[in-house]
Amino acid sequence: MKYLTFLLISGLLVEPAAQAHEGSHASATTTAAVPAPRLQATLRALWHGHVEKTREYAFAVKAGDGKRSEAAANAVVANAKQLANAVGSFYGAAADERMLALLAGHWGAVKAMTDAGHAGDRAAVNAAMSTLTQNADEISVFLAGANPYLPKDAVRGLLVAHGAHHAAQIGEVMRGDRKAEATTWAAMQKHMDVIADAMAGALAKQFPGKAA
Repeated sequence: MKYLTFLLISGLLVEPAAQAHEGSHASATTTAAVPAPRLQATLRALWHGHVEKTREYAFAVKAGDGKRSEAAANAVVANAKQLANAVGSFYGAAADERMLALLAGHWGAVKAMTDAGHAGDRAAVNAAMSTLTQNADEISVFLAGANPYLPKDAVRGLLVAHGAHHAAQIGEVMRGDRKAEATTWAAMQKHMDVIADAMAGALAKQFPGKAA
């Protein structure tokens, strides 16, 4: 079953999982009560897939492993297509295409930041961060227009926090600071659960006949 996986709303945030740490998110988190538990599980898996694949790309770039980094990049794109298809399953083909373009912008900025971080190009890192923030604005406008339960500022806040996690993690990977990266990774996974749980609540309100 496909679901829109970038629907965020602070007013519907449920209590996030209590103990997230480095390793499998399935064993590190608990399931918060939401009105659509199957949808929640699907969204958590998709969101975790996004950060797992971008993290793999960062480690591959750090290692100078071109084959591994290419595979990770392709996996990020495949995940983005799943997310865009999910939008289309609720809102139609035009929304599918628009969301894919927005997700491409998100990944493009994360990839550019990763590559620039490895090269030690601080100016390019900063430029990528600006692009990532602008992309958060664009996604928030799009989603607020699609769902009456999605205040634009709330969506933007969650996406900006997500981008900040990417930035912190990339810097730590490139510095070889595994201890700090593990802490960021735990927070990043927990944030994915918060986003997924919030989205499940929002979709349950907008599409009570589909969310289960």
